[in-house]
Amino acid sequence: MSLEVITTISPTTGEPILKRNGVSAQDLHEITTVATSSFESWRITSLEHRRGIVQKALKILASRKDDLAMELTVQMGRPIAFTPGEIATAIKRAEYLVKISGEALADTDGDAEKGFKRFIRKVPVGPVLIIFAWNYPYLILINALIPALLAGNTVILKPSPQTPTIVEQMAKVFAEAGLPHGVLQFFHAGSPTTIETIVRDPTVKLVCFTGSVAGGLAVQRAAADRIVNVGLELGGKDPAYVRGDVDIEWAAEEIVDGAIFNSGQSCCSIERVYIDASIHDQFVEAVQKVLAGYRLGDPLDKATQIGPVISKQAKERIQEHIQDALDKGAKSANPKNETFDTPPEKGNFVVPTLLINVDHSMTVMKDETFGPVIPVMKVDSDDQAVALMNDSEFGLTASVWTKDTAKGYELAEKLEAGTVFVNRCDYPSPDLAWTGWKNSGKGVTLSKHGFDQFVKLKSYHLKDYPK
Repeated sequence: MSLEVITTISPTTGEPILKRNGVSAQDLHEITTVATSSFESWRITSLEHRRGIVQKALKILASRKDDLAMELTVQMGRPIAFTPGEIATAIKRAEYLVKISGEALADTDGDAEKGFKRFIRKVPVGPVLIIFAWNYPYLILINALIPALLAGNTVILKPSPQTPTIVEQMAKVFAEAGLPHGVLQFFHAGSPTTIETIVRDPTVKLVCFTGSVAGGLAVQRAAADRIVNVGLELGGKDPAYVRGDVDIEWAAEEIVDGAIFNSGQSCCSIERVYIDASIHDQFVEAVQKVLAGYRLGDPLDKATQIGPVISKQAKERIQEHIQDALDKGAKSANPKNETFDTPPEKGNFVVPTLLINVDHSMTVMKDETFGPVIPVMKVDSDDQAVALMNDSEFGLTASVWTKDTAKGYELAEKLEAGTVFVNRCDYPSPDLAWTGWKNSGKGVTLSKHGFDQFVKLKSYHLKDYPK
């Protein structure tokens, strides 16, 4: 039986740009066998040694930032003005995880008692499978890869077919940094059957998945017949509430950036906006002014701010959400913008769209759009805003925008989301836990809690020998 051939299609041109071979069942068996064997030696290396290798790898990664950024722009379409920032941010995040690893992985002592010593040790779980998405591949990968390695686990990576070279680059970087053979491996796959096979492999002791809700549920089902932890970072329908006391122009700049950066292709991008009715019209005008200054086009042009969305299917889904809203009474309030009026003919370009007169009967206010759409809905009170923000199957992030930060905190306490912001959005600080509620996932990344899924606890009870 011939191996699966995986083709990467340029979101900018619609043309094939890369091909990779999939793996056979025997290939997967060899990968997991090597990971299990390598784990026996890697798990007993010192944390200091592991830290040293990771730090060397980060320096090598930094030295290749521009080349990696160009590769990322070509494969997933984010403008070249912004892709170097992902590499730099991933490195900073990893450096923070290295810094806190001693505290995060330290023993927990029991109560002191003469003649006894009791403590709880955090030990690595074993081979870890990391399946990760294309939209922020370096950031997403760093979230799991660094704590997994620092905790003493071996790692198997499965990238998105859209960004296949990420794992190849990372494997080279860590090999040059001195990571022993077999500690970090990867494979390419597009077939659900291949992924199910390795998820069900009993030698894989943890599965970390970042992607769609449908993909996460498929991975969870595949793992259901055995006892294994599955960490899921899934989608969002993240709301923003702009109160009537804000500086309207400032809020408009922030909301637009939070909604359409990376063409809106972020699990934590703003996907629905609730505006105090008293400032609705002024806010819409301010958003129009901001959008008028954006440039949609070739992502290799340094002046471009909005590139294509990832695929033809994604473009069609976004357009369906927009059309559904228009059919149900919403209106497009887009400003005049030459690049919006004449988007590139080739590729998956979607014009950023400002929608007004929306409500919760519309798909664009309920389902994840994952595109450059800003639906704006009037509200008459804080209570109404909170109720609408919580009216969702998702709960990843939410934001409140107000001069009254105390009130913002009060409202944030009522929001059903794993991460809440006041006067900012889409900013996963590494020192704070990143976690989803409801259908946005389970498990934690970032902060010292981000190490928890990569270890299991072992209790030690030591008693002095009677004299």
